[in-house]
Amino acid sequence: MVVMTNKFIVYSVTPYDPAGHRLRVTLQVPAPTPEGQELFMPAWIPGSYLIRDFARQVETIRASSRGQAIGIRKTGNHTWRCDPCAGPLDVEYTVYAWDLSVRSAHVDETHAFFNGTSVFLGVSGQTDQPCRVQLNPPPHTGNWKVYTSMPLATGHPDAAQRHGFGLYQAPDYDALVDHPIEMGTPQVISFTAHGALHEMVFTGVAPNLDLERIAADTKRICEAQIALFEPDTLDVPFLDSSDRYVFMTMVTGDGYGGLEHRASTALMTSRHDLPVRGRDNAGKGYQDFLGLVSHEYFHTWNVKRIKPAVFAPYTLTQENFTELLWVFEGFTSYYDELMLLRSGVITEEDYLTRLGKVIAHVERGPGRLKQSVADSSFDAWTRFYKQDENSPNALVSYYTKGSLVALGLDITIRQASDNQRSLDDVMRLMWQRYGRDFYRGNSQNGVAEDDMPALIHEATGVDVADFIARYAYGCDDIPLQQLLAARGITLERKSATDTPDLGIRTRANGQHLSIATAYENGAAHRAGLSAGDTLVAIEGLRVTDTTSMNRVLSMWQPGDTVQVHVFRRDELRSFDVTLDAPAVDQVVLTRKSSNETQ
Repeated sequence: MVVMTNKFIVYSVTPYDPAGHRLRVTLQVPAPTPEGQELFMPAWIPGSYLIRDFARQVETIRASSRGQAIGIRKTGNHTWRCDPCAGPLDVEYTVYAWDLSVRSAHVDETHAFFNGTSVFLGVSGQTDQPCRVQLNPPPHTGNWKVYTSMPLATGHPDAAQRHGFGLYQAPDYDALVDHPIEMGTPQVISFTAHGALHEMVFTGVAPNLDLERIAADTKRICEAQIALFEPDTLDVPFLDSSDRYVFMTMVTGDGYGGLEHRASTALMTSRHDLPVRGRDNAGKGYQDFLGLVSHEYFHTWNVKRIKPAVFAPYTLTQENFTELLWVFEGFTSYYDELMLLRSGVITEEDYLTRLGKVIAHVERGPGRLKQSVADSSFDAWTRFYKQDENSPNALVSYYTKGSLVALGLDITIRQASDNQRSLDDVMRLMWQRYGRDFYRGNSQNGVAEDDMPALIHEATGVDVADFIARYAYGCDDIPLQQLLAARGITLERKSATDTPDLGIRTRANGQHLSIATAYENGAAHRAGLSAGDTLVAIEGLRVTDTTSMNRVLSMWQPGDTVQVHVFRRDELRSFDVTLDAPAVDQVVLTRKSSNETQ
């Protein structure tokens, strides 16, 4: 039972039907708008720039006041209006929760996870009011507990009380939806980084998980990032919102992804990428997981507190367009790998290998020559998050090329300042000016769209306006070979094999191999092959997977013409394809001097 107050907007959440994947939510508004209260469900979740229409999962909804039913009707894709009432207003609704992702909500008999943007109706005109949330267990929970960075309404209890069901509190709606919640029986470990409590929560089947190793490595990453932004005080950023930081990880067979929040992050990873006890070599997959951890933790500063001006505050009912995601996601992607190196959880050789893969990936896509990372940022809502078979030919990623822009800026600043300044100085200036006090009531400003050249010049004394114009707002390839050479690193572009190239990206489909992308001006494109075609045979020899395809292609030389049979829909087609030289699909970075990398 939720006790009504005159101060707080009060919610309750119950996973009342785990088998049906449903949440029951109640909302109590003490002082509704007299002419009829409008309610809204966010159309998107910050960090994932796509209109997702979470309101579509609201199955039932009803409203009442003082025990009497009142009318409530849908007025838009994600808005409702209640009939006028003197108040208080009570709304009860059910949410279908079966999206196994970091973005939405997922409920079954093993756990319940949800982001507030897909569960909590906002009260229009009152989003600045404090909120309370009563978290209730589902029927027959056994020993389920609650894991969230949202503080309990009673304050900051000791560890023994921290994970109970009960009443939690947020200062406003923006904070309410920025603390995801996990309920269940996960594997949990905690550590302190520069004195601040961090929890790591793993939900899903992960046998023999080496929690101690994960916590030790994550601690080193967190401490390196804290020291970057606050080298003198080592203060953590999230104490304005919580008494701890929570990593919530959903473990699946093949998942990967993350979403940042102000004092926590929701992650998804494959169990095969996590280390197990008794095995020293965790493999590349574990490096990928640590990179994900590093990326989302870095967002605690860069995008959750240092924000584009258009995100200060978010408008959750429509797109928030910015050309600066190359800074907020691209810079973060640069630092996520760099922090693995600086913290010592990977070697310099590992770092250069991983960097080489990013460079090769960016250079393989023809879209980088058509779209700038600034345009990619702006188009995230309509293009980057809605990719199709032609996207590699038309788009560039503000994550990957954005990280290379950051690398180029860092090296350029170091060279021009005789190693006295770096991109670190830029991040610290932005933190001090925009981020440190963002949630503390002293600043609600963000980075303006054209601020970056001036900010970098102020922080470092280096004029990078031309660099940004060419490589962030233009489509020029960054001169990485020359830039890295100045740091004592050679860059060599190579082909992984000597097999002639068809110029395609493939996708396995059962016992068949189809073309996912025909790269522009590649051999397949020139011959007329298209994305979606199912490869049948090359020169009369059956093709069922990449191995059989490459085996046949290896019999030929660049410049040879081969007959390729495909099914396009249900029609058998034949094309004469003149093969290209092996694709340049590897970038190898090697240190040749004793200079420091970064």
